[in-house]
Amino acid sequence: MFGNFIYFIVALLVYSTYQPSDQTNFPPLDTLVYFVITVLLFFIVSRRQFTRIAGLAANRRHDELDRQFSSAVTRQSIMAVALFAVDIYGLNLSSFFTGFRLFEAIPTVEALIFMALFVGYLAVVWFNAHEAYRRIYQADLSRNAYVASNIAFSVPVLLPWLLLSGIADLILALPFNLPRRVLTSPEGETAYFFIFLFAVAVLGPLIIQKFWRCRPLEAGYFRRRIEALCRRADLKYADILYWPIFGGRMITAGVMGLVGRFRYILVTDALLRILTPEEVDAVIAHEVGHVKKRHLLFYLFFFIGYMIIAYATFDLIVYLIIFSEPVYRFVFLTGISRTTVTTGLLSMAIIFNFLVYFRFVFGYFMRNFERQADAFVYSLFENAVPLISTFEKIAAVSGHSADKPNWHHFSIRQRVDFLERCEADRSWVRRHDHKVRASMAIYVAAMLVVGVAGYQLNFGQTGKRLNEKFFETAIQNEIRRDSEGNAGLYGMLGDLYFGRNSYEQAVSAYRTALDLDPSSAIVLNNFAWLLATCENPVYRNPQLALELASRAAAIERSPHVLDTLAESLYINGRVAEAIEAAEAALEAATSNRAYYNGQLEKFQAARDNPIIE
Repeated sequence: MFGNFIYFIVALLVYSTYQPSDQTNFPPLDTLVYFVITVLLFFIVSRRQFTRIAGLAANRRHDELDRQFSSAVTRQSIMAVALFAVDIYGLNLSSFFTGFRLFEAIPTVEALIFMALFVGYLAVVWFNAHEAYRRIYQADLSRNAYVASNIAFSVPVLLPWLLLSGIADLILALPFNLPRRVLTSPEGETAYFFIFLFAVAVLGPLIIQKFWRCRPLEAGYFRRRIEALCRRADLKYADILYWPIFGGRMITAGVMGLVGRFRYILVTDALLRILTPEEVDAVIAHEVGHVKKRHLLFYLFFFIGYMIIAYATFDLIVYLIIFSEPVYRFVFLTGISRTTVTTGLLSMAIIFNFLVYFRFVFGYFMRNFERQADAFVYSLFENAVPLISTFEKIAAVSGHSADKPNWHHFSIRQRVDFLERCEADRSWVRRHDHKVRASMAIYVAAMLVVGVAGYQLNFGQTGKRLNEKFFETAIQNEIRRDSEGNAGLYGMLGDLYFGRNSYEQAVSAYRTALDLDPSSAIVLNNFAWLLATCENPVYRNPQLALELASRAAAIERSPHVLDTLAESLYINGRVAEAIEAAEAALEAATSNRAYYNGQLEKFQAARDNPIIE
């Protein structure tokens, strides 16, 4: 079930990293035909695979059927993600939504439509899987209930994104400048994200339990027993609820909520019906262990850790894509939009990072937190025998193999073996706690290193040099692609070289730009400024600077162009004319007036106090 969380987040990443291109790969009608065909093919393939597995239910061993069914669900879910990626990147479906006012004003609405499409693909998998599920696990859950339970369990993973993006869209859509200005600044955006993240973490359980249609556990024997155990453990909570996941037929329990006022203990009907009171106590003790060991808070920190990694590596990923010559050859040979190829590669890289992090880092801590929660039973009871017998019942009732591990839990056999080691030697509990603490220390140290590296890449000199190299490579790649030559590109290249004090390269780039377009005011102005103000006297040329600045001013009378003309006149000794140009620049300026006023004062001082040679 937890794998569904991964599929939903990957689908969200696929959608959110796509940049709609100006031209779609296919016309609207062709796109519709291809969309319908791919959906039908997906349904047929999924249907045939699960029908074949259902047909084997009477002739194969249960553990083999369990393995085949689980593998089929995984494969079909991955196919659903792949089909969704084809819709976004191959059929450019989101590009057809551009131009709609509602979607431009509140982009989250469009995103919800596409996430609903992905939910539909997974619903196809669960719809077709039901009959095989029913036969293999002897379940009497209806098809509708099976599909609805899978959706209900998985969809809340999108809740933080939905609230975060939706409220941000509403703030930006409102006619108030201050909140919009704060939210669009880097500091405001970061503060909003973290404040909202913690708010959702605290209040989210209140919304989720309503979405799951949980209801309070009625007063009676089990409620009194659970309440007594929570008082004994000094655990604060808002309520004890029935968890109707898969019709309440799973033997499971849960706890959610960082603070007591919004913390809920969840139990299923099967848990209370099949387990003995002592076994129910052991399961609740396990859930209490998650709270007492602060696992829920750590999960939030792990999510922040992923954001740090994503932030630190984003520029590096972009650089690798831009610097990759095969990418440009692929674009040139296939004719596919560069935007589609670049965003597609970026999306794959981000998804790869996400899968590696959650599969190996987050998964490692989840498994060990579960084991730590198992061992917490010893804090409340003398032994873990009821918890061991609970695991054995779960294996027997669910039909799942006791030897089957997954990325977020050790297998039942492994969990039982650990508890049996603890029964023989309680020092294993202490050893595992030490292992978790050491792992957390290593993780924190690694995140500090990644965070510092990310800061340097984005704000330090290293990042500045990488950015310059990135833009240089990007411009040069564009120049190689444009066989006719583009003065603007050479002008940008000259600006880049000028900014890093590579004057010889800057002069060469500016000259090439003017050869291609002698009337480019931007290139004329910037080249003139270099010739007039260059720190290296070798590259100063007052006469040529004045000529170029005069040509630029004849084309465009903007403040910065007039300022360059004034500077060029000044270094040629024509101070009175420089003052006139500087006054015109100051008059035309609507921003940065202090600079233009300073330039005027400099020229006036030169007039009033001439240097006599």
